[in-house]
Amino acid sequence: MTSEDNKPLVLGAALGNCVHVAGLLGFLKLAEQEAYRTRSLGCAVSVEALVEAIRQEQPEMVAVSYRLTPEVGRGLLEELVKRLREEGLTDRRFVFGGTEPVAEQARAIGLFDAVFGGDVSMEAVLGCLREQEATVQAPNTAGTLRDRLAANDGYPLLRHHFGQPTVAATVEGAGRIAEAGVLDVLSLGPDQNAQEFFFRPEQMSAELDGAGGVPLRSPQDLEAIYQATRRGNCPLVRIYAGTRDLLQWAELSVGTVHNAWGAIPLFWYNRLDGRSPRPLLESVRENQETMRWYAGRGLPVECNEAHHWSLREAPDTVAVAAAFLGAYNAKAMGVETYVAQYMFNTPPRTWPKMDLAKMLAKRALIERLHDASFVSVTQTRAGLGCFHSDPDEAKGQLAASTVLQVALDPQIVHVVGYSEGHHAITAPELIESCRIVHGALAQCREGMPDPAQDPAVTLRRDELLAESELTLAAIRQLGGGSSDAWRDPEVLVEAVRIGILDAPHLAHNPEACGRVVTGTIGGTVRALDPDTGAPLTERCRLEKLDPAP
Repeated sequence: MTSEDNKPLVLGAALGNCVHVAGLLGFLKLAEQEAYRTRSLGCAVSVEALVEAIRQEQPEMVAVSYRLTPEVGRGLLEELVKRLREEGLTDRRFVFGGTEPVAEQARAIGLFDAVFGGDVSMEAVLGCLREQEATVQAPNTAGTLRDRLAANDGYPLLRHHFGQPTVAATVEGAGRIAEAGVLDVLSLGPDQNAQEFFFRPEQMSAELDGAGGVPLRSPQDLEAIYQATRRGNCPLVRIYAGTRDLLQWAELSVGTVHNAWGAIPLFWYNRLDGRSPRPLLESVRENQETMRWYAGRGLPVECNEAHHWSLREAPDTVAVAAAFLGAYNAKAMGVETYVAQYMFNTPPRTWPKMDLAKMLAKRALIERLHDASFVSVTQTRAGLGCFHSDPDEAKGQLAASTVLQVALDPQIVHVVGYSEGHHAITAPELIESCRIVHGALAQCREGMPDPAQDPAVTLRRDELLAESELTLAAIRQLGGGSSDAWRDPEVLVEAVRIGILDAPHLAHNPEACGRVVTGTIGGTVRALDPDTGAPLTERCRLEKLDPAP
């Protein structure tokens, strides 16, 4: 007898009329790695043939597979149990693998020591082969962004925004989301009344309560939502910065929901976008001071800047330059960990190749700022405006956008729920959206081609880098040639006033130039000559600007 003959035998078979053996053979290969002998009877094995093989070969373990109709599977398994008992062959280990509906039937039969359905972990399978309880991986409940990233061991954190029309509904939904364990960062979205007037309640319009998010009206509202998330995987919680009184919002959010990081614009939430009455210059100064406040407490900051320009149809070059300016200002205010958000699919007409090129150009500029005191965390997301109102189409868009985002090797994926093209997301839809993204990420982890190496992508990336450097140089020139111009509020405001930073949606805005004309050409957003419609290089666009008051 050879040493091979001394190894315990695993006998495997796909039962009845089932011809699907891939899962069975995979199990047998793992068994061989765990020092078992294996023999497969193959596909479409009758109950009679399987029982006879068990009687003849006396295996230590029998692996049964069935992936067809659960009702038929139940009948086959009941027949198998009956025959095994008649032959006295139940005194060994039996395991079953199949689709989840059939697995439910197998569990009910009572024969099997282990049943593997649709969601099988490698730990569970190995635990079965080693005759031990599978090690259940504890959820990642780390309480800071840095610790959570480290504990996730390279797998992206998932973030999603959430806010129902009432505080009670938001509390209930936040608890369900935490228990599901599919999300790492829950971003609370207050209604516009709260974002602008939380600290000025006398200016709120009651008829607008709940418009755009949860109507937060007291610190206790925030504390109740936070406490609801202290279950399941205890996701980090963060909240929008507010569009007014940003420093007070920062203090409130850190004190109540332990704000995981601050998300603060550089140029926005003022007269430029109509989200508060703040003059542009005042808001730039206040936004910078809020970044400095977070930095002083060692908290990360996200400057949600670049996509605001793209949402307003700005040239891609302006969006890339704005991404750099956001990161530069965060670093200048003392921020050490910078959450760099890269919003894809914005505007929706952008082609995937050109979208990726734009994001790679942004990342290249931001990472030039890395040093011992400053590092960026890559956070990707789909654009809200790209989602179809039909939920099935939107689910496909969500998965496809996630696969493209993987090319940036994100550390955080900001999930935008598939329902957002139709209505604000509910807790069950949020959980489902996160599971869709987890599925897309799992598929991509096995080795994907790298679209970032596509020649068309690298060509456009390099073009955007060169052009955005001209944009940044023009701003620097406004400040007398010093790089301090990129953090000088007066210089930054002047850059918007004369149109170095400009977007078509800013037309007739008293704080902006608003004269740039753009169009989508070959999946890119480019500045156009207003007279001829021909695309303009950034040098030509800048030369046409009128710096006069």
